[in-house]
Amino acid sequence: MEENNRKKIAVLFGGCSSEYEVSLQSAYAVITHMDTRKYEPVLIGIAKDGRWYLYQGEPDSIPADTWCREDKCIPAAVSPDKNLHGILLLKEQGIEEISLDAALPILHGKNGEDGTVQGALELAGIPLIGCNTMSSAICMDKETAHRLAKERGVKAPKSHTVSKGELNEMQLRIWGRELGYPLFVKPLRAGSSFGITRVEKAEDLQKAVEHALEYDSYVILEEMIEGFEVGCAVLGTEELVTGAVDEIELSEGFFDFTEKYTLKSSKIHVPARISPGKAEEIKETAKVIYRGLGCSCFARVDMFLTSEGEIYFNEVNTIPGFTSHSRYPSMMKAAEISFEDLLSRLLELQE
Repeated sequence: MEENNRKKIAVLFGGCSSEYEVSLQSAYAVITHMDTRKYEPVLIGIAKDGRWYLYQGEPDSIPADTWCREDKCIPAAVSPDKNLHGILLLKEQGIEEISLDAALPILHGKNGEDGTVQGALELAGIPLIGCNTMSSAICMDKETAHRLAKERGVKAPKSHTVSKGELNEMQLRIWGRELGYPLFVKPLRAGSSFGITRVEKAEDLQKAVEHALEYDSYVILEEMIEGFEVGCAVLGTEELVTGAVDEIELSEGFFDFTEKYTLKSSKIHVPARISPGKAEEIKETAKVIYRGLGCSCFARVDMFLTSEGEIYFNEVNTIPGFTSHSRYPSMMKAAEISFEDLLSRLLELQE
């Protein structure tokens, strides 16, 4: 394909999130595996303070977090002009426009995976590769996501949601007795297991809720499902493709942020050590959840599998980790879809 016929794809990385560093690793993998014969990557870095830049340096500086340098970055903003469907470069000599064919946000957690960035892109008329604004916001809100999944006939843990203004120790104890111990306390809309506590007894509940409130203004108390976590990678919008089901084996605690990125006391099995029939049931359940929450392009659906073989919905990651060894690409690889092929299929969803 000729140079001037390549599609301009904005890859967004960084962001105002506690998962900033993870985004840098994911984006680097995406950028270095894109088919540059067909696509021209336009690298848009979002610094920790929220400023947007067109990054013009080497990709290797992204995972090292040395990308944000004045000589390599031009301040940028999303254009409000839908006819441009692109970005504005704020140069000293004036404003320059860049039209985009699509944008692929590789941003994890709050201010990236929750619909905020997706809304800005949609307002600008930039085609989005990934879940749209509404779906992203719904999937980040654990209570709403669980409620919609239940309406589709999928089991979900029992839960109660509380805001800072509603915090009442007596009510918390009543809910704690109702849900049973141990239970989980989680920020309602935070990613990658930040602020989550496994609460073993009533005396620790208030402290766990206060800890979760450091990450969000709403907190969810959730019944613990006896079993183990399984995940399913889903690709597509109309026709859906699933990867192999994976399984998280824990030797202690729960799958928190540290475990996700160090696997200190856990293992991930791809494919999961379950029967082919149960794996198919999990894949079909993942598709029901994916469609029920309005997902598009790609997402990872996480569930629990009990010893009785029951499947419970946990959460959807609308922008899962995307390094070549992350769970999502690993599940696709086990289904004989290579990282390069996965990226090509993803980018073609907007063609």
